[in-house]
Amino acid sequence: MTGKHALVCGASKGIGQACALELARAGARVTVLARSEANLEASMKSLEALGQGHRPVVCDVSDLNQVRAAIPQIGPDVDILVCNSGGPSPGPLLQAETSALEQAFSQHVLANLLLVQAFVPHMQAQRFGRIINIISTSVKIPLPGLGVSNTVRGAVASWAKTLANELGPHGITVNNVLPGYTRTQRLEQILTNTMQKTGKTREDVEQGFLKDVPAGRFAEAQEIAYACAFLASQHAAYINGVNLPVDGGRTGCL
Repeated sequence: MTGKHALVCGASKGIGQACALELARAGARVTVLARSEANLEASMKSLEALGQGHRPVVCDVSDLNQVRAAIPQIGPDVDILVCNSGGPSPGPLLQAETSALEQAFSQHVLANLLLVQAFVPHMQAQRFGRIINIISTSVKIPLPGLGVSNTVRGAVASWAKTLANELGPHGITVNNVLPGYTRTQRLEQILTNTMQKTGKTREDVEQGFLKDVPAGRFAEAQEIAYACAFLASQHAAYINGVNLPVDGGRTGCL
C-alpha cells in the first residue's frame, strides 16, 4: 500500500487503532481520526514507530459540524477510508428514545456519507478506492439487548451495498467487516451490562457468550484489522458489496 493514504476513524483505541497500525505496516500513510486528543497521541506514537507521514485529526463523528470542519484538515487525497465508530448504548429497542436512534443514524450513516462524498472524487480520478465499514454481525442476525445498534448497523450495511453498486464502475469497492466478540472496551461494556442485569459472575457471562462461538474464544482487535487490510489491498479488487464476518464462526447463517 505504499503511496496510498488511509483515513481510519475511531482510531484512538480498539479495532480502529489496530486497523490504522496494520495499514501502516502495509506501507500506507495513515490519518487517524478520533474525538480524544490524548488517546490519539498514543496511537501516533505507535504509528511513528512504523514510518513517517502519519498524522492525527481530532473530531467527534457524532457531531456533523465537526466532521465537516475536519475534512479540509484531512485533505482530498484519501484512497482508503475506514469508517469505524463506537456503537450505541445497549438496551431493548422497545425502550429506546427516538433521540438515541436519531443520534445513532447521524453518527453512523450521515457522518460516513459526508466522508465518502468528500473523498470519492479523488478515488474516481485515481480509479482506485477502498471504503471499509467496521460494523457488526447483527446485520445478519440481530443481537439480543442491542436494539438501537442492530437497527443502525443494518442501515449502514444497506447504505454500503447501495454505494458498492454506484461506485464499482469507478474502481472503488465498498465492503463491511463484521466483528464478532472482540476484546475491546465495547465488549467490556456489554459484559458489564449483562453481569449487572443477570447477577452472574464475569466467568459465567463470558462462557455464556462463548458457547455460541465455535472458535471458543474472543477475537483480538488485530484479527479484525487483518480483514480490513486485506479488503484495502489490491488482492481484494474484485470483492465488492460484501459483509465479511470475523467472528470465529458464531453467526448462524451463511
